[in-house]
Amino acid sequence: MAKRISVVLSQGQSQNPVKRALEEEIVTALLLHHGVDVTVIPHLYDLRPDSTGMLALQGVAGDMIVVTWLYERAARWVLDRSGIMGQVGTATLKADPEDEEEVAIADDDKTRVAELREIPARRIYCLELQASSHAQDFVDEILRIAREATTPMIQLGDWLGGSPQPKALARFDSPTNDTALGPSNSTPEQHAAISSEAGPDQASLRRIDDQAARRWYPVIDFSRCTNCMECIDFCLFGVYGVDVADTILVEQPDNCRKGCPACSRVCPENAIIFPQHKSPAIAGAPGAGASLKIDLSRLFGAPDAVEIAARERDEQLELAGRDKVGLSVGIPKRQATPRDESPDELDNLIDQLDGLDL
Repeated sequence: MAKRISVVLSQGQSQNPVKRALEEEIVTALLLHHGVDVTVIPHLYDLRPDSTGMLALQGVAGDMIVVTWLYERAARWVLDRSGIMGQVGTATLKADPEDEEEVAIADDDKTRVAELREIPARRIYCLELQASSHAQDFVDEILRIAREATTPMIQLGDWLGGSPQPKALARFDSPTNDTALGPSNSTPEQHAAISSEAGPDQASLRRIDDQAARRWYPVIDFSRCTNCMECIDFCLFGVYGVDVADTILVEQPDNCRKGCPACSRVCPENAIIFPQHKSPAIAGAPGAGASLKIDLSRLFGAPDAVEIAARERDEQLELAGRDKVGLSVGIPKRQATPRDESPDELDNLIDQLDGLDL
């Protein structure tokens, strides 16, 4: 089979006409090129691991390009939690060229969870729709990636070289539950629908219209996570758990309190992402959340991240009819102890300013 490239476009949550127009322009332009298999899905973050949309993505065995309104880092780890893994593909189309370089993780002896996992050889490229308002920019980038792709591509649905479970394959081919096609007398608004247009050598289009409700849950970046378990100690809503290898995971995502990002603030490695949070640092922006930058808000007595996290958790506990716990539960000793009074970067900066002859 000739090499083909699979392109997945994840639509935005809103019906914003400008965003919808950009999405459709990209899809229409891609269909003019040979060897491109386009799949349009609802918002990636809202899809459940067993949804029709995720099952379709799990069926792609070759390189894949995901175009989404999420940050690249957030999109990659949303895919990962559903078993869709691959090597990091490098994109040249960036939302903010000045912030292109990811802040390097400190060179220490800590073992990251990602280092212990086997990752398929195929590559996954994630393009941020915020990078440009012109559809042609995305088409050019996708075609560039397609030319560089080296692993065999397969069309969606052709799983002979893949590794889906038999039950998942049967469910995708003949869905019967209400999260897939639904009964024959149902309407498209009530159930998911799949439409496909394909030719032997032409581009193909598949639309998967899962009616996915908006969700709020944490996503773990395992390239940063050290499996320290501080998140499972801090969260009092049963969101986190461990797998058979005692590795942290988001076990009950729907237990997470909507709008609460508290656990991401206490993570020592900045490994917890809430893709829909208004703060880029928490939403997965590249390089955000690192401790290398001086927080000038400390000059004015602003609370630190742990204090904010404890306050956010108490608010959610009260809303759930439970007692507040403050800093007495789930705060690691390294964060509960008084701050080190030795000079830090902020102190050095103030000393330098004092020494200037102004």
